[in-house]
Amino acid sequence: GVETYSVQSLRIEWDSSSSTNHNAQVELRGAAARQQVLASAHCSDGVIRDLSREVRWSLKSDAVAKVSPEGVVTPVGDGETHLVAALEGGLQTSIPLKVSSATVSQPISFPNQIVPIFTKLGCNAGGCHGKSGGQNGFRLSLLGFEPTEDYEYLVKESKGRRLFPAAPDHSLLLQKAVGTLPHGGGKRMEQGTRDYDLIRRWIAQGMPYGKPEDPVVSSIAVFPLERIMKRDGLQQLTVRAFYTDGSWEDVTSGAQYDSNDKDLAQADSLGRVKIVGRSGEVGVMVRYQSKAVVFRAVVPRGVNVANLPASRNYIDDLVFKKLKAIGLPPSAVCDDTTFLRRVTLDIAGRLPKAEEVRQFDADKSAGKREAVIDRLLDSPDYADYFANKWGALLRNRRGNETHARANVAFHGWIRDSFHENKRYNRFVEELLTASGESSKNPPVTWYRQVRDTTAQLEDTAQLFLGARMKCAQCHHHPFERWSQQDYFGFGAFFSQIGRKAGENPGDELIFHRKGAASSTNKKTQQSVKPTPLGGAVADIAPESDPRQALADWLSQPANPFFAKSLVNRYWKHFFSRALVEPEDDIRDTNPASNPELFEALAQTFVKSGFDLKALVRDITRSTAYQLSSVPNEHNADDKQFYSRYYPKRLPAEVLLDAIDGLTSGPTLFPGTQEGTRALQLPDNSYNTSSYFLTVFGRPDAASSCECERSQDASLAQSLHLLNSKDIQAKLTSDQGRAARLAEDSGRSDEVKLQDIYLLAYARGPSSGEVETAHAHLAKR
Repeated sequence: GVETYSVQSLRIEWDSSSSTNHNAQVELRGAAARQQVLASAHCSDGVIRDLSREVRWSLKSDAVAKVSPEGVVTPVGDGETHLVAALEGGLQTSIPLKVSSATVSQPISFPNQIVPIFTKLGCNAGGCHGKSGGQNGFRLSLLGFEPTEDYEYLVKESKGRRLFPAAPDHSLLLQKAVGTLPHGGGKRMEQGTRDYDLIRRWIAQGMPYGKPEDPVVSSIAVFPLERIMKRDGLQQLTVRAFYTDGSWEDVTSGAQYDSNDKDLAQADSLGRVKIVGRSGEVGVMVRYQSKAVVFRAVVPRGVNVANLPASRNYIDDLVFKKLKAIGLPPSAVCDDTTFLRRVTLDIAGRLPKAEEVRQFDADKSAGKREAVIDRLLDSPDYADYFANKWGALLRNRRGNETHARANVAFHGWIRDSFHENKRYNRFVEELLTASGESSKNPPVTWYRQVRDTTAQLEDTAQLFLGARMKCAQCHHHPFERWSQQDYFGFGAFFSQIGRKAGENPGDELIFHRKGAASSTNKKTQQSVKPTPLGGAVADIAPESDPRQALADWLSQPANPFFAKSLVNRYWKHFFSRALVEPEDDIRDTNPASNPELFEALAQTFVKSGFDLKALVRDITRSTAYQLSSVPNEHNADDKQFYSRYYPKRLPAEVLLDAIDGLTSGPTLFPGTQEGTRALQLPDNSYNTSSYFLTVFGRPDAASSCECERSQDASLAQSLHLLNSKDIQAKLTSDQGRAARLAEDSGRSDEVKLQDIYLLAYARGPSSGEVETAHAHLAKR
């Protein structure tokens, strides 16, 4: 249908203060000053619409300033006037404007004003001049994080041939950028644009670098920070950079804009966001120099969400709150047998047994779902399943047969930790601070795979903080606040680890070497003391193990990363999609789909004393987890708000165990006890003897990333299920379920079908499935 609304008021805005003070004055100071302003229409349907490109902009005095059709105001001369925005039909508004020092041209700062242009145009990206060897003889630092080096490359290298101060327009830098001369990167800018004029003036000024005392960017801000938008809606953003001396400037045209969901929204180089797809929520990352901030757009579906399912806990309150704001009705709650199969697979990593299905179906009590959850959490299967998950993440990898003893011991320690419900902070502490030999202290085995400081700090950050630090080893993280100093400061916690041969073959002794802990910044060659991410330098005595200080910091309630990293990882396990995707890449520029829920989960986890079973109980008891996967007429394309259960594929080990159970054809794994299931295998070494586990994506424990486990479907998987000798042997075995059912003349086909469906789907067959089965049996 066609949207109908009326504009009730029109306002000119450019930052958060202007949105509250509608008579705020726009101030421009200096010849190079500029300000992007917005025309915001407050409409009858409660939505604020951006009409910056629809109004007619004007100034009451053209001698003071000029304004572009897009709402960019620049100075002409000192004085005061009014900026006017007018709509067709007569509605208009105005605000005061003041210009000072309009003829004063400030010296241009190379790091503050020129380098950001290279970044925005992609000149210093990894695929162009920013790669390690540069491009065609010209090199820049990656994303401009080393402006002093860039200045050397550009101004002093090759006898300064790239710049021509006497005639700036003839400079090689500008002629290649505008396409006057051939350029492998193509045309990057137009003559007469702000970027061109800025570089040209810098060259004409003699290419100043700037003074050591010059202010640097301390933060950036985007306005608006969040806005409700309609489908096909537009929103112009304004961006300000704040400097260490308290000054600021509008950098809207110099910032970079990246949508985290380009199927929903796209942003152009001038900061205009356009909704292009479905309803939902999208973040647009805004970057300027090393700083970043996120604009969030909510695109409601416009459906009145009423008659919600019953809320069981805080998770439901916050999920349903978001669904109401988006206008996205949830699916109905799933039936009992669907829930039983789902929760048994997700907690215990197996299919429900036929007797469990019958007992659950017969139970008419109101709390039977909660009772099943508690029973599964108390079962050995829960410990087996999550030991399998964490064993891969903690790289329990067998390099050779001498490692077998340590692998089995490490797996047993992980499994026992989950079985006894060891608190998560203690689990991590015992792992990180482990010393001794694996035969006496199994978590030491982790240090066999993460052998150097680089692997130790990167795995710790990714696993337990949700921070990917690899980029920061060589340069400032492009999408985060972490610098090389942060990287080596975090690595210093592992600088005092010593190793020597253990008593058993293939074993080694891990110990703490006493001394002052520090690491060396490879870029600056400075010594860096142990420093938590985002924290102050740790004061650690030379005789103390710095890893203990790290473990203590991790479990502090005020730690902004530890609890969030775990709850995000577990949310994905149960809901198939994390609140922050990928689940181990949590950062300010990668916002959660439901920030309020994310915070509540983390805080509740901390208050529980890092109780993993309590977290699982909260998640699986929620109505949100128990929603049907069948979409309604509104939520089929929902991928981020959990309005229905998102179906997911069974992991390789679970699928193999399910096939073994259904066919009564166990898989035999070399070197294991009879009856060992795929889910109970202690390490990666069994993948080589099982093509099934390999082709269905069981991880090889080579990294700490969940992405190593493949969940994608492939032709090889289909062919294996159809043609594999192993699968055929399970189906045709004289001891298998098919043979026993064929020989069982005491029961009808209907009863046998009932058993098969209970085992496979935790439900009985439908009438159509019964007819199909009878038709097939009749052919034999």
